[in-house]
This record gives sequence, C-alpha cells and structure tokens, in this order.
Amino acid sequence: MATQNVIVMRHGDRMDNFEELWVMKAERPWDPPLHQDGKIRAFCTGQKIRSNMDFPIHRVFVSPFLRCVQTAAEVVRALCDVADHNGESNVLLSNSESVIIDPSKVKVSIEYGLCEMLNLVAVRAAAAPKDGDFKFSISQYESELPAGTVDNTVEPVYKKLPEWEETLESARARYVEVVKALADKYPSENLLLVTHGEGVGSIFTDLNKDSTVLEVAYCGHLYAKRTIQFGENQSFTAGEFVYEKQTGVVSAAK
Repeated sequence: MATQNVIVMRHGDRMDNFEELWVMKAERPWDPPLHQDGKIRAFCTGQKIRSNMDFPIHRVFVSPFLRCVQTAAEVVRALCDVADHNGESNVLLSNSESVIIDPSKVKVSIEYGLCEMLNLVAVRAAAAPKDGDFKFSISQYESELPAGTVDNTVEPVYKKLPEWEETLESARARYVEVVKALADKYPSENLLLVTHGEGVGSIFTDLNKDSTVLEVAYCGHLYAKRTIQFGENQSFTAGEFVYEKQTGVVSAAK
C-alpha cells in the first residue's frame, strides 16, 4: 500500500497590493506579478516544505496567472536546490539568487483549471479585461520557471480557461475536480499545486465539511494524503483524501 501526498498552496504577495500605481501603468492589470516580498516568501516556503515534510515533491502544477507561476518558480528552486539542507548554513538564505538547482528533481506544468476564480468577486473590476479575454502566453510564462523543469508533454485537465463570470459554486467545484483529476493522473507521485486563495479554501472545506475558511494567507497551504493500491496493467485503487494539516489557513466551524 502506497501513500500519495498533495500540497495545495496560494501564491505569494501580489504587486498591486503594495504598489498602487502599478495598475495604472500595467499592460495587463488583471495579472500582477509578485512583489519582491512575495518572491522571498515563496522561496522560504519551499525551503520549509522541503525541510519539514517527510516526502519529496515530484511534480508541480500551477495556475497560469503570473503571480502563481513566479511563486512556483521560487518554490521549485528551493525544492531543487542541490545543497543538503540538514544543518547547512544556506538553509537560512532568504532568496534564490545564489541557489544551484538540479532540475531533474521536480517537473512543472501549467494547469488552466487551477486559475483564479473568473468573476468580479476575485478579479477587481477596474483591472478586469473588458472583453473577458485574459490573453495568456503560456510559452512566455513557462520561461519564468527554472530551466529544465518544465514538462511540455503533460496534457492539462482544462485545455482552456473557464468562461468569464463563472459562479462561486462552479469555481469551487472546479478546484475540487482538478485536484482529484491531477492526483488520479499521477497516482505514484507527490504533487504541489500552486493556485489562488479560493482554490486552497475550496479544497480545505471539501476535506473539512464542518468548517468554513475565513482567510488564506500568502503562500498559505494545506497538506492531504491518500492511500494507493496498485494493481496490474497500471491500474490502481485510491482511498479518499485525508486532511493532515495547514499553514496560513484561517477557518471556523460552520
């Protein structure tokens, strides 16, 4: 009996929450990058996951929004750092600038189904594209990820973005569907999914039916696992995901 581990994480600190004038000048105001603090937070979170979890991350899936891609890039650098972090001094590094990575450790793919909730609840009205077209350049955003880590052979669960003005209920169902689909697609691998606050909250409440999520901090994440029984011809039987723990997810009883 094997165990599959999955971590679902929110992106780091977004630029438009720190630089108010950024939106006025931006070509893509709906798609802010990370603030420098967000890059540092993402890298440090990756270090903590590597140090504190007793399993390796094999594969990362990420929302196509730039703040998520840049978060994934920093986390992957921490996960792929060639240095041994057991007591080594560079575990204390706060950024990835001097890190040397082994890109074979983790593979990364962009997944449309992990994208932001596409409505005016999540996308600020002043910044939303007038025609509802978010115009993502996947190849351009893949270049943000560490060289050698991108896996272009992966077929995404969602081949395109959801329709603009999706409902809150459909977005929450989407996140749950995509997480299970990705886990079923790679049952022998441990996954890290970089998404948005609503994505983390949706998975948390799906695993904790009597709770409601009040807030998900930047780089807040949850950890869940399930058992996998492998059979013949690549068949497998999976148990239900069991919630283990969280960091930065504030919840209350319903």
